[in-house]
Amino acid sequence: MQYDNLLVEEKDGILVLTINREKALNALNRQTMLELFQFFSSDDPRSSEVKGVVITGAGSKAFVAGADIKEFLDLDPKTGAEMAKKGQDIFFMIEQFPKPVIAAVNGFALGGGCELAMACHLRVASPSARFGQPEVNLGIIPGYGGTQRLIQYIGKTRAMEYLMTADMFDAQQALDWGLVNYLVPQEELLEKAFSLINKIATKGPVAIQEVIKLVNAHFADPGSGFDKEVEAFGVTAGTEDFREGAAAFIEKRPAHFKGK
Repeated sequence: MQYDNLLVEEKDGILVLTINREKALNALNRQTMLELFQFFSSDDPRSSEVKGVVITGAGSKAFVAGADIKEFLDLDPKTGAEMAKKGQDIFFMIEQFPKPVIAAVNGFALGGGCELAMACHLRVASPSARFGQPEVNLGIIPGYGGTQRLIQYIGKTRAMEYLMTADMFDAQQALDWGLVNYLVPQEELLEKAFSLINKIATKGPVAIQEVIKLVNAHFADPGSGFDKEVEAFGVTAGTEDFREGAAAFIEKRPAHFKGK
């Protein structure tokens, strides 16, 4: 599939998805959001040959520095709610994607960019990364899940402060607070993301899918998490992967999973 604002490259079974609007600091306009939907709903990233997806931004200044504010000028309550709902639906697709999705944050991750990074399963950042939800500066609020996911990652007290002050926080703070998994030099960002996906790719694919579902379920429906875990454990116990994994453990050899 051809895209205007996304670059898709395959590297050893890993799809690198680059938001390619460098002159606009990779801002998420409507076309880019549509293309993100098209990518994650297509068969390409779901192929059994694909290990996972890395999302990053073009250039060295920004991962995604926000939304395209020019497209906000004609919003009213109805169209604003529709835009937020579409954005949330797209980011839920990423959050619930059955293979690992890692954000390689190479600069500013503000507004919709911070929300996009938080929708990914893991995040690696360079020292130049800056995070924030500055929407209140415009008299509006985050609409793509930012008010909810920021609490999950940095806690209610910090989230309340940064959502109300619109201040940015840096990569080291993001690491210390648990938003970022790893902080690495800019030139090592993709290498670190690749190493994480390659490590995950040695595990049982069905089990990985269930882990993603269950971690998300903890926040979407906290009361049902344990019941869902019981159900998912039963699912994985009946797979060929489990039989192969158990045999490999006993025989002291690497497992060869088939995702079945």
